[in-house]
Amino acid sequence: MRGARHDVVVCGGGPAGAMAAIAAARCGARVALVERYGFLGGMATAALVLPIMTFHAAPDEPVVTGLPQELIDRVVAYGGSPGHLRDPIGFCATITPVDSEVLKLVYQELCLEAGVELRLHSLVVEAGPVGDRIGAVTVAGKEGLTRLEGTVVIDATGDGDVAARAGAPFEYGRRPDGLPQPMTTMFKVGGVDWPAVARYAEAHPEEFVMGCRPAELADLPAPAIAGFFSLVREAKARGAFPVERDRVLVFATGRPGEAIVNMTRVTRQDPTTAAGLTAAELEGRRQVFTVMEFLRRSVPGFGRVYLLQTGTQVGVRESRRITGHYVLTGEDVVAGRSFADSVARGAYPIDIHSPSGAGLRAVRMPPGTSYDIPYRCLLPLRLANVLLAGRCLSADHEALASARISATAMALGQAAGTAAALAAARGVAPADVSVAALQAELAVRGASWGKRMALEGGRADPRTPVR
Repeated sequence: MRGARHDVVVCGGGPAGAMAAIAAARCGARVALVERYGFLGGMATAALVLPIMTFHAAPDEPVVTGLPQELIDRVVAYGGSPGHLRDPIGFCATITPVDSEVLKLVYQELCLEAGVELRLHSLVVEAGPVGDRIGAVTVAGKEGLTRLEGTVVIDATGDGDVAARAGAPFEYGRRPDGLPQPMTTMFKVGGVDWPAVARYAEAHPEEFVMGCRPAELADLPAPAIAGFFSLVREAKARGAFPVERDRVLVFATGRPGEAIVNMTRVTRQDPTTAAGLTAAELEGRRQVFTVMEFLRRSVPGFGRVYLLQTGTQVGVRESRRITGHYVLTGEDVVAGRSFADSVARGAYPIDIHSPSGAGLRAVRMPPGTSYDIPYRCLLPLRLANVLLAGRCLSADHEALASARISATAMALGQAAGTAAALAAARGVAPADVSVAALQAELAVRGASWGKRMALEGGRADPRTPVR
């Protein structure tokens, strides 16, 4: 079996893993990034989970800055995004539409410029612990198996595959039945008539959840809608919409007539198993065509839509939550808590798609509310040389329903990558990295690591303009 040695091995090339790899390499670490697909970006590129949400607690208050903002700036420069926009639905402060193909390019450019060794088309199949450490991860590729040894290993798989296989404790799903949030097959359509949608919304404002006036909808650079509730109910009553959704949820991409549809729902399947993912892929793809037929037949403005693309894989909201030295709670999120060892901030509402039905439970915070995510949430129990980044962080079911989004995952990735590089350079375990030194390094590199930093006027890059 082939082998290689690195300071930092990052498992998973989604928003958290890519940011972690870039951050660690920019701090001088030798970094390998393992990704199962032939491109980076995770849910946003593989599953079309777009637009990206949310970089802001309020339009004038960025909470995700630094490397994630650099990524968006470059995507904008390539013409792949209009930048941060006020959320037309009003669910969060801002949304950031991006072209998933441009996003793939920018992720790989930033990695290569930083000196990251990319191992695409590679899947972690084993993470053998040696005492309280992962000695190496075994990666399967076209050439066979390769052992990658890392002083520090970052689990950014989303599902916590590496930490779980190495023996870290974890939780899964909600209490009391253990069901996770449902999966969704996202898809892209063309032919949306936004002026017709706006006219219907003006005539039936009670049918929509909106953060703008209906008359403004068609003139926005990237409109979005959540509604048509009565049309969904009527279709369900006559058996024409057998999908566990209660609304039409569509986000324009910024191109004329093009939009991302978030309406399929696959419940009671396990995204940590091949059998569960297979069932979800089959059901999600079937639902795409059911939704398309409903949109064409029943929804104003969608009579001539056509299917452009489905995600490479089904979108996953929740699976394993690795237990760390602190478990972020829904109460922490709603209260907007601050922590002395904060390394990232979040501002997205608690957004729970029913694991067993059609509903959506949202817990909104007042505008401008954000919460800190402590470093301890990135430190799994029982594994001394492992860091967590992204959706598998230590959080309860409610807190993850906020922290799971791409922008927050990016911030966690920058924090984890920076911490990993500091640990490797100083020859200490990640838990022994000075939090003050980590926060200082994040601030130097433009990251907004906590509310205290914002209050004290830290050096985070404030350039996150909102249109």
